[in-house]
Amino acid sequence: MADFFELDFLDVETKSSGDAICIRYELNGETYIHVVDGGYQSTYDKIAGHLKNHYGAPSFINHVVATHNDGDHTGGLQEVLENYDVGCFWMLGPWNYADELLPRFKNYTSADNLRKKLRSVYSNLAMLEDIAKKRGITICEPFQSAQIGAFRVMAPTKQRFLDLVASSEKTPEETGLSEVLTAAAKRTFVKVANLVKAVWGAEYFPPEDTSSENEMSVAQYAYLCGRKILLTGDTGRGGLNEIIFYAPAVGLTLPGIDRFQVPHHGGRHNVNTELLDKLLGPRLDQQPSSGIFTAVISSAKEDEDHPRKSVVRAMIHRGAKVVTTEGRSIVSYGGESNGHGWGKATPVDYPDEQED
Repeated sequence: MADFFELDFLDVETKSSGDAICIRYELNGETYIHVVDGGYQSTYDKIAGHLKNHYGAPSFINHVVATHNDGDHTGGLQEVLENYDVGCFWMLGPWNYADELLPRFKNYTSADNLRKKLRSVYSNLAMLEDIAKKRGITICEPFQSAQIGAFRVMAPTKQRFLDLVASSEKTPEETGLSEVLTAAAKRTFVKVANLVKAVWGAEYFPPEDTSSENEMSVAQYAYLCGRKILLTGDTGRGGLNEIIFYAPAVGLTLPGIDRFQVPHHGGRHNVNTELLDKLLGPRLDQQPSSGIFTAVISSAKEDEDHPRKSVVRAMIHRGAKVVTTEGRSIVSYGGESNGHGWGKATPVDYPDEQED
């Protein structure tokens, strides 16, 4: 059992939301520090300041995790890897599996050429890999069942990851450029959703899933100081389904999560009612007087698209106290930690509207 833990969601304040999470915990008298995602490049100063002011100015970070390639998750990690000694850098670079993927790419006959292509389209991760190699940092694969300190990787499995790479819109040779543009246009269209009044418990989520890139996200679970913590990155319905299926293998009985990172800044293409029922519990008859668990959404003040009201409603339907990082960092703690002396975050009000 951990002696204490601090789980800090830093505010990434740009016009688009991002993720940057710092974690410190103590096991058997030894302190561990993790950085999970780094927001944008401009977020690095906030990460470094947090480590200095609240984590004792460490020079060593045990684990750094890049959940997936998106720039709102990888940007700040460049300087983290450059400026700190790191025990292990966890990432999934699609190019590292070019030999296995080659038969699935009809326009490629050379694994080397496919590897170059994948490095170019997943350039954020490729850059981080280069920095880690240059600095002699061990690079580890965060596939399902991997142990990252006190955290267990819940998703993705290697097979699903390879399937996602093969089906990704980042590969025009497979999908076709016109199809990529059409899919992007559809996502833009979906953003312009009307708001409609809805009674307590009513939920609607569009049938379209999130992108393959988001589904590649590394999801992690830990049990610290009696708290069940689930970090999801930008994972989607496929990733959540893997988490649910794998939970018994790590002794996780669902529902029962205590600290839940809402996927993709509260995006409504990442969740649905059936999955949330299994993961977080069925809808309650009415809103409880106090939160049964905490749902954290990494969302920026200026981001008009996140979080979606339908997602906030769904969290509260299951008893969540929903807090966002809009203009503030969110800290969750247990054991001897006092949460840096910060006050309690005001939960989000229940929306009486949702997207149609």
